[in-house]
Amino acid sequence: MQWDAWGAPEKHKVLSDGVAGLLHQALGVTIREPSGRAAEDVVLAPSALTETHLAALAGLVGARFCSTAHADRLLRSGGKSTLDLLRRRSTEPQNAPDAVVIPGTDAEVADVLRYCADNGIAVVPFGGGTSVVGGLDPVRDRFDAVVSLDLRRFDALIDLDADSGIATLGAGVTGPRAEELLGDHGFSLGHFPQSFMFATIGGFAATRSSGQASAGYGRFEDMVQGLRVVTPTGTLDTGRAPASAAGPDLGELFVGSEGTLGVITRVRVRVHAIPESTVREGWRFPDFETGAAALRALRQEGAVPTVLRLSDEAETAVNLATTDKIGEETVTGGCLAITTFEGTAAHTAERAAEARAVLLAHGGASLGEEPGNGWEHGRFDAPYLRDSLLDAGALCETLETATRWGNLAALRTAVTTALTESLAAQGTPPLVLCHISHTYPTGASLYFTVVSAQADDPIEQWRKAKTAAGNAIVAAGGTITHHHAVGVDHRPWMRDEIGDLGVAILRAVKDAVDPAGILNPGKLIP
Repeated sequence: MQWDAWGAPEKHKVLSDGVAGLLHQALGVTIREPSGRAAEDVVLAPSALTETHLAALAGLVGARFCSTAHADRLLRSGGKSTLDLLRRRSTEPQNAPDAVVIPGTDAEVADVLRYCADNGIAVVPFGGGTSVVGGLDPVRDRFDAVVSLDLRRFDALIDLDADSGIATLGAGVTGPRAEELLGDHGFSLGHFPQSFMFATIGGFAATRSSGQASAGYGRFEDMVQGLRVVTPTGTLDTGRAPASAAGPDLGELFVGSEGTLGVITRVRVRVHAIPESTVREGWRFPDFETGAAALRALRQEGAVPTVLRLSDEAETAVNLATTDKIGEETVTGGCLAITTFEGTAAHTAERAAEARAVLLAHGGASLGEEPGNGWEHGRFDAPYLRDSLLDAGALCETLETATRWGNLAALRTAVTTALTESLAAQGTPPLVLCHISHTYPTGASLYFTVVSAQADDPIEQWRKAKTAAGNAIVAAGGTITHHHAVGVDHRPWMRDEIGDLGVAILRAVKDAVDPAGILNPGKLIP
């Protein structure tokens, strides 16, 4: 992962003439040359940790696993949202953790947490570094120093119960590594969020991640069978049976807790046999409303695909569904939908045929397998395009929400209007794109991509637009986040989301497991 951009440098995308023309003609963006900046030129404040504290932490995990090196601190200075990257590319001094601590055992995690609690040092758990909501910001709050607790050494397949279809994975295992480890035994997890290449098992659990195959395999929380969490006051293991009536599920307190209640060190997950057959198909619908109704019917009546998504008219027109061809090729009019079925050859063929009948009956026209193959090829590449747009002088960011089917159209209109009016009022009228990528019998998510010219202060520009969108989401009855998590960015709306009593409950749990308040301060809990 790069310090000032997403992912691997060799995946960087050069904007095509089609993209450049679209930016200039539609949004008034004057393409500029990217201004490169060396990591060593970034100014970080000196570490606030005393030599005594550094020596003590090094003694707990080993000297080579406790670093104050400039590059190590810079890489963990935040996540990968547009705001993160804009801040990192500015000439202002950067906020960064005072040290990076890399434990290798549960006991070492516990020792580090106890030491930090006793000495007033904040701790930010770190997995793959892909947060897009400020979840990794090194917030000191009332503490004198903050350390990044890197879980990379928790990188093993700890156990595989093939009979039960359950695997236990270390929290630091990345998405590709999980598939590799499980694949050696004929299994797959099937969790493929856009952050898949870099995000970790612990991060998936801590943020209630949802992958592109959620229609077939569920959200990550649906896969979780149990976990181990180390807190400053003790260690908790959950999930000894497939189901239990022994009171509330304590594991649910930590799935989605974003490192504020404890450090997840291992996760037991449901796995499945590697599919022997995959059937992909693209579909065209005349408009978003017709397509959404077809998806609803499929979820409620038909054979549910493994992947089910629908781009609105704007997203289809610029072909963000296949980012390599944005601005150059389009589905002619209407909206593009993608279905994917996985399983045995007979099962996928049967389910695909059932789904095809439902989609045809609801106004869909089959485009064959090519759109699905194109989407599959580029499905992890959108963040690289975002980075190139930022380099060129455009503002590009995403946000998401979810609601019931009956409220979907109203919520989409409210968010689109809020974003359009906010950015237009700042002199940068945007292009607002939307797609559905996660569906349920009762509702669906809405994922928005926003592109405009950058204002003189693009950070403040996006903050104003995001505030307008967040307020619109709450007013229109959506959730403030479907799968990006809360972090810093969505925290202002948490009280609206869960109410005063909900906030009090979270604070009470926080006081019980982290009485000193050292774990990821400033995130999630109002």
